[in-house]
Amino acid sequence: MIRILLVHDACLVRSVMAEWLRREPDLGVYETPWRGAPAQARTVRPDVCAADLDHTRARGPVPLAELCPREAGRRPPRLLVLTTADRPGLLRQAIEAGALGYVDKKGSPDRLVRGIRRVAAGERFVDESLGLGFLKAAEMPLTRRELSVLSLAAQGASVAEIAGSLHLSHGTVRNYMAAITRKTGARNRIDAIRISQGEGWL
Repeated sequence: MIRILLVHDACLVRSVMAEWLRREPDLGVYETPWRGAPAQARTVRPDVCAADLDHTRARGPVPLAELCPREAGRRPPRLLVLTTADRPGLLRQAIEAGALGYVDKKGSPDRLVRGIRRVAAGERFVDESLGLGFLKAAEMPLTRRELSVLSLAAQGASVAEIAGSLHLSHGTVRNYMAAITRKTGARNRIDAIRISQGEGWL
Protein backbone atom coordinates (compact mmCIF):
# COMPACT_ATOMS: atom_id res chain seq x y z
CA MET A 1 0.00 0.00 0.00
CA ILE A 2 1.35 3.41 -1.02
CA ARG A 3 0.46 6.07 1.55
CA ILE A 4 -0.27 9.41 -0.13
CA LEU A 5 -0.81 12.84 1.39
CA LEU A 6 -2.74 15.00 -1.08
CA VAL A 7 -2.20 18.72 -0.42
CA HIS A 8 -4.56 21.15 -2.12
CA ASP A 9 -6.22 24.34 -0.87
CA ALA A 10 -9.44 24.01 -2.91
CA CYS A 11 -11.63 21.76 -0.77
CA LEU A 12 -13.93 20.57 -3.56
CA VAL A 13 -11.08 19.81 -5.96
CA ARG A 14 -9.09 18.07 -3.22
CA SER A 15 -12.03 15.90 -2.17
CA VAL A 16 -12.82 14.83 -5.74
CA MET A 17 -9.17 14.01 -6.42
CA ALA A 18 -8.89 12.01 -3.19
CA GLU A 19 -12.02 9.98 -3.94
CA TRP A 20 -10.75 9.29 -7.44
CA LEU A 21 -7.38 8.09 -6.12
CA ARG A 22 -9.05 5.86 -3.51
CA ARG A 23 -10.44 3.75 -6.34
CA GLU A 24 -6.95 2.37 -6.81
CA PRO A 25 -6.50 -0.65 -4.50
CA ASP A 26 -2.81 0.01 -3.84
CA LEU A 27 -3.23 3.66 -2.76
CA GLY A 28 -4.02 4.81 0.77
CA VAL A 29 -5.05 8.47 0.48
CA TYR A 30 -5.06 11.23 3.09
CA GLU A 31 -5.92 14.83 2.23
CA THR A 32 -5.30 18.26 3.71
CA PRO A 33 -5.14 21.95 2.82
CA TRP A 34 -1.74 23.62 2.98
CA ARG A 35 -2.26 25.07 6.46
CA GLY A 36 -2.53 21.59 7.97
CA ALA A 37 0.00 19.87 5.70
CA PRO A 38 3.13 19.86 7.93
CA ALA A 39 1.25 18.37 10.89
CA GLN A 40 -0.47 15.80 8.67
CA ALA A 41 2.85 14.82 7.11
CA ARG A 42 4.26 14.09 10.57
CA THR A 43 1.17 12.14 11.62
CA VAL A 44 0.50 10.18 8.43
CA ARG A 45 4.15 9.56 7.48
CA PRO A 46 3.25 9.21 3.81
CA ASP A 47 5.37 7.56 1.14
CA VAL A 48 4.44 10.34 -1.30
CA CYS A 49 3.30 13.92 -0.80
CA ALA A 50 1.32 15.05 -3.86
CA ALA A 51 1.09 18.82 -3.56
CA ASP A 52 -0.62 21.46 -5.67
CA LEU A 53 1.82 24.36 -6.00
CA ASP A 54 -0.84 27.06 -5.90
CA HIS A 55 -1.38 27.77 -2.23
CA THR A 56 -3.07 30.35 -0.04
CA ARG A 57 -1.59 29.34 3.30
CA ALA A 58 0.99 32.07 3.59
CA ARG A 59 2.77 34.84 1.77
CA GLY A 60 5.98 34.05 0.00
CA PRO A 61 7.37 30.84 -1.50
CA VAL A 62 5.53 27.53 -1.41
CA PRO A 63 6.54 25.77 1.86
CA LEU A 64 7.52 22.49 0.21
CA ALA A 65 10.32 21.70 2.67
CA GLU A 66 7.74 21.46 5.47
CA LEU A 67 6.11 18.52 3.71
CA CYS A 68 9.27 16.41 3.71
CA PRO A 69 10.98 16.95 7.08
CA ARG A 70 14.19 15.06 7.64
CA GLU A 71 14.02 12.96 10.79
CA ALA A 72 16.60 10.55 12.15
CA GLY A 73 15.82 6.93 11.37
CA ARG A 74 13.25 7.47 8.62
CA ARG A 75 13.18 8.40 4.97
CA PRO A 76 11.32 11.64 4.22
CA PRO A 77 8.28 11.43 1.93
CA ARG A 78 8.98 11.67 -1.77
CA LEU A 79 7.56 14.78 -3.36
CA LEU A 80 5.29 14.99 -6.41
CA VAL A 81 3.94 18.37 -7.48
CA LEU A 82 0.90 19.43 -9.49
CA THR A 83 1.56 22.49 -11.64
CA THR A 84 1.39 23.98 -15.14
CA ALA A 85 4.00 24.98 -17.71
CA ASP A 86 3.07 28.65 -17.46
CA ARG A 87 4.32 28.87 -13.85
CA PRO A 88 8.11 28.40 -14.22
CA GLY A 89 8.71 30.14 -10.90
CA LEU A 90 6.78 27.41 -9.11
CA LEU A 91 8.60 24.74 -11.11
CA ARG A 92 11.91 26.26 -10.02
CA GLN A 93 10.85 26.08 -6.37
CA ALA A 94 9.87 22.43 -6.76
CA ILE A 95 13.17 21.57 -8.44
CA GLU A 96 15.11 23.21 -5.62
CA ALA A 97 12.97 21.35 -3.06
CA GLY A 98 14.01 18.03 -4.66
CA ALA A 99 10.67 16.97 -6.14
CA LEU A 100 10.79 13.67 -8.04
CA GLY A 101 7.42 13.96 -9.78
CA TYR A 102 5.92 16.74 -11.91
CA VAL A 103 2.33 16.30 -13.09
CA ASP A 104 0.58 18.77 -15.37
CA LYS A 105 -2.73 19.85 -13.80
CA LYS A 106 -4.17 20.22 -17.30
CA GLY A 107 -3.48 16.58 -18.12
CA SER A 108 -5.24 13.26 -17.59
CA PRO A 109 -5.96 11.99 -14.05
CA ASP A 110 -4.29 8.73 -15.09
CA ARG A 111 -1.00 10.63 -15.26
CA LEU A 112 -1.31 11.47 -11.59
CA VAL A 113 -1.74 7.81 -10.64
CA ARG A 114 1.19 6.80 -12.83
CA GLY A 115 3.31 9.57 -11.36
CA ILE A 116 2.50 8.58 -7.79
CA ARG A 117 3.50 4.96 -8.40
CA ARG A 118 6.74 5.93 -10.13
CA VAL A 119 7.72 8.42 -7.42
CA ALA A 120 6.86 5.92 -4.66
CA ALA A 121 9.34 3.55 -6.33
CA GLY A 122 12.01 6.26 -6.18
CA GLU A 123 11.83 7.03 -9.90
CA ARG A 124 11.49 10.42 -11.59
CA PHE A 125 8.25 11.26 -13.37
CA VAL A 126 7.83 14.35 -15.55
CA ASP A 127 4.90 15.17 -17.84
CA GLU A 128 6.26 16.03 -21.27
CA SER A 129 3.82 18.94 -21.49
CA LEU A 130 5.83 20.73 -18.77
CA GLY A 131 8.96 20.86 -20.95
CA LEU A 132 8.60 24.51 -21.91
CA GLY A 133 8.05 25.41 -18.26
CA PHE A 134 11.31 23.70 -17.30
CA LEU A 135 13.17 25.61 -20.02
CA LYS A 136 11.75 28.88 -18.74
CA ALA A 137 12.61 27.92 -15.17
CA ALA A 138 16.23 27.30 -16.20
CA GLU A 139 16.39 30.72 -17.87
CA MET A 140 14.97 32.67 -14.93
CA PRO A 141 17.41 35.43 -13.94
CA LEU A 142 16.31 35.65 -10.30
CA THR A 143 17.69 33.56 -7.44
CA ARG A 144 15.45 31.76 -4.97
CA ARG A 145 16.07 34.46 -2.36
CA GLU A 146 15.28 37.22 -4.82
CA LEU A 147 12.05 35.44 -5.74
CA SER A 148 11.17 35.20 -2.05
CA VAL A 149 11.70 38.94 -1.60
CA LEU A 150 9.76 39.80 -4.74
CA SER A 151 6.91 37.44 -3.89
CA LEU A 152 6.40 39.20 -0.57
CA ALA A 153 6.69 42.61 -2.21
CA ALA A 154 4.04 41.60 -4.75
CA GLN A 155 1.64 40.94 -1.88
CA GLY A 156 2.14 44.44 -0.54
CA ALA A 157 4.73 43.78 2.16
CA SER A 158 6.94 46.70 3.14
CA VAL A 159 10.73 46.51 3.36
CA ALA A 160 10.42 46.10 7.13
CA GLU A 161 7.85 43.30 6.77
CA ILE A 162 9.96 41.48 4.18
CA ALA A 163 13.02 41.80 6.40
CA GLY A 164 11.14 40.39 9.37
CA SER A 165 9.61 37.52 7.42
CA LEU A 166 12.89 36.44 5.82
CA HIS A 167 15.17 37.33 8.75
CA LEU A 168 17.15 39.89 6.77
CA SER A 169 18.29 43.42 7.47
CA HIS A 170 16.45 46.32 5.84
CA GLY A 171 19.56 47.14 3.82
CA THR A 172 19.82 43.59 2.51
CA VAL A 173 16.19 43.68 1.37
CA ARG A 174 16.84 46.97 -0.45
CA ASN A 175 19.91 45.44 -2.11
CA TYR A 176 17.83 42.47 -3.26
CA MET A 177 15.17 44.79 -4.68
CA ALA A 178 17.83 46.75 -6.55
CA ALA A 179 19.25 43.52 -8.01
CA ILE A 180 15.75 42.35 -8.98
CA THR A 181 15.00 45.63 -10.73
CA ARG A 182 18.27 45.43 -12.64
CA LYS A 183 17.93 41.77 -13.64
CA THR A 184 14.34 42.13 -14.84
CA GLY A 185 15.08 45.33 -16.75
CA ALA A 186 12.37 47.08 -14.75
CA ARG A 187 12.04 50.78 -13.98
CA ASN A 188 11.11 50.23 -10.35
CA ARG A 189 9.74 47.72 -7.84
CA ILE A 190 6.19 47.81 -9.22
CA ASP A 191 7.45 47.30 -12.76
CA ALA A 192 9.61 44.37 -11.59
CA ILE A 193 6.54 42.75 -10.05
CA ARG A 194 4.53 43.28 -13.24
CA ILE A 195 7.26 41.79 -15.42
CA SER A 196 7.78 38.80 -13.11
CA GLN A 197 4.08 38.02 -12.91
CA GLY A 198 3.80 38.28 -16.69
CA GLU A 199 6.66 35.78 -17.11
CA GLY A 200 5.09 33.37 -14.59
CA TRP A 201 7.98 33.71 -12.13
CA LEU A 202 5.64 34.62 -9.27
